[in-house]
Amino acid sequence: MDKKIVTILSVVIGVLVIGMGIMAYYLNQQAQTNRDMEELATLDKQEMEGEYRQFADQYSEMKTRINNDSIIAQLTREQERTEQLLQELKHTKATDAAEITRLKKELASIRAVLRSYVLEIDSLNRLNQALQDENTRVRSELEESNQQNQALTSDNATLSEKVAIAAQLNAVNIDIMMMSKNKERVKHPHKIGGSSNDMKVRFVLSRNVTASNGMRTIYVRVLTPTGNVLNTAGRCSFEDKEVAYTVMKTIEYTGEETPMDLYISKKETLIPGTYRVQVIADGHEIGSRSIELEK
Repeated sequence: MDKKIVTILSVVIGVLVIGMGIMAYYLNQQAQTNRDMEELATLDKQEMEGEYRQFADQYSEMKTRINNDSIIAQLTREQERTEQLLQELKHTKATDAAEITRLKKELASIRAVLRSYVLEIDSLNRLNQALQDENTRVRSELEESNQQNQALTSDNATLSEKVAIAAQLNAVNIDIMMMSKNKERVKHPHKIGGSSNDMKVRFVLSRNVTASNGMRTIYVRVLTPTGNVLNTAGRCSFEDKEVAYTVMKTIEYTGEETPMDLYISKKETLIPGTYRVQVIADGHEIGSRSIELEK
């Protein structure tokens, strides 16, 4: 073969070998680039899946922070949509650029919706907290007001009781005196055994400007040493019950000091000992005294 031809063939073969080497290098680089891009796409897909899961969990958690059926229903719908898109992403190949792009847009939309719900729920919770604080304050003020009213009612009741007590009549200087048949005072007024068993109960109604004026019935009970009511004349009201009395008298009370004498004609034989005198008016005891009568 012509030496010139051989040389030309050698050059051509060398060029082809070099060209194939360069092509193989570039093909290998392209393959590596494709592998790198596929790996990045896979990592991007995994990151998107993580975000979808995170958003679905956030919807679930938000539903526990609010007591509003309408908003809870909205959150449930958004959570179900997020979980559906997550399933679509799991079944999408990382190299499916168009589908991955669509799901990225959906993810951005979910992120924006989720953020709006977070702001709304935080606002509602702050409002609810403010209302709870206000309710607590109002309840506290109401309780304090009730306590004040109860205290005022108690004070008024105490005051009314004091006024009622202050308005009661008061019998002082109570005494028993034995009397003669003609109702004359005897020499020894506390001595039994004279010509008569008649006696007189004497006392004074104190001056009391707070007591109501008008007709008053005054009852006197004389209790013998044996505890019996002397010379029972009838029954009167005393501390919400009916008791026997010895003698009574109706007078017109004017609020001024009023002396009173009530006579008792004794039908029974008196015995020496301690006699107790009770003066009753308006259903209450207004004075009492124990007096010793001698033989």
